[in-house]
Amino acid sequence: MAVLLCALAGCGNPTIVGKWRTSADPGAMVWEFTKNGSVLVGTVRGRYQFGDQNRVKIETPFATSVYQMEIYGDRMILREANGSKLEFTRIRENRS
Repeated sequence: MAVLLCALAGCGNPTIVGKWRTSADPGAMVWEFTKNGSVLVGTVRGRYQFGDQNRVKIETPFATSVYQMEIYGDRMILREANGSKLEFTRIRENRS
């Protein structure tokens, strides 16, 4: 039961792990989330953690932000409380 509740609450949500690009432009900003709670936003390192109701808190040396997170396959949307949103597409690594 606790495992199910944790999964529903997004505890350690593995679907966010990986690299995400903010647009189709290859030169666009890349955000990289790791399994250990680290995030790299462009060249800025920070930490992320999950809260309740699909919220994620991202802390960098410059700011702390809380987003409502939606992930659908290879698309992710992070919505701020003021309604603005960031849209991402997962970067698939080519494995030989």
